[in-house]
Amino acid sequence: MSVFEVLFISLSRSLKTINNMKNSGFTFRKRLASFRYAFNGIRLLIQKEHNAWIHCFATICVIIAGFSFGLSQTEWMAVVIVIGAVLSAEAINSSIESLADLVSPEYNEAIKKTKDLAAGAVLIMAIAAAIVGSIIFFPKLGF
Repeated sequence: MSVFEVLFISLSRSLKTINNMKNSGFTFRKRLASFRYAFNGIRLLIQKEHNAWIHCFATICVIIAGFSFGLSQTEWMAVVIVIGAVLSAEAINSSIESLADLVSPEYNEAIKKTKDLAAGAVLIMAIAAAIVGSIIFFPKLGF
């Protein structure tokens, strides 16, 4: 098969994919709107959720410490992953709590269990992040 045939087949498949995206309702305007909604969610998390403020403060401290101690690329990858995981867990927890409060404003044992489990997930991730941070930063502090 010649290079031109490969290019033609590839272009043909690309055009079919674009056509399928149009038929499926895919538009770049909709993707842009999705990003706006996502950034609005991040804004709400930072502005309205008090526990997220603690995580953001810790994030700033860790980033400053990371630059101060000159973390390696691998260490930065671990730090970024656990920061993202903690903030994501907090966002999911906040979403669950908001939805649960809407569904059942009065006390409900099942709602309490759901909210406690979601909060526990955040705590588990925060503990894991603290362990990762300890593994990275304690040797740099001489421990």
